[in-house]
Amino acid sequence: MKIGIADTTFSRINMGKIAIDELRKISSIPYERYTVPGIKDLPVAAKKLLEEKGCDIVITLGWVGGTQKDTFSYIVLSMGLVMVQLLTNKHVIDVTVHEDEAESEDELLRVAENRVREHVRNAVDLLVNPKRLQKLAGTGQRQGYPDVGPILK
Repeated sequence: MKIGIADTTFSRINMGKIAIDELRKISSIPYERYTVPGIKDLPVAAKKLLEEKGCDIVITLGWVGGTQKDTFSYIVLSMGLVMVQLLTNKHVIDVTVHEDEAESEDELLRVAENRVREHVRNAVDLLVNPKRLQKLAGTGQRQGYPDVGPILK
């Protein structure tokens, strides 16, 4: 069993380092890291990690700028990652931070670190403890922000 971690040089923080730190805290599952220039390079990085490096799941770590062009790049990334999942029949957990989702750099840093750490836990659960995720179904979990909780009747 192995987890792939694909990150980019475009990110404003070292998301790969955070992911590895969290993985080491919660698991002894080995990992393979692959760093690429930008988010549109992540789909092929994920596919290579799955097919050539023998990973069972991949976490992609992307950072999206605040322009409309950046948003279009994210759409391309997202479509590419879905294609990789369908072609390989394996999960790719897309962990993306958008520059425009926080008011300050401090808040953006907090969102990014929390999102990375929580998705690393999700990836580990998908591999070794899927029942934990089933128990959380419908509970309004959020990565990067506080959970919103379920809608109660």
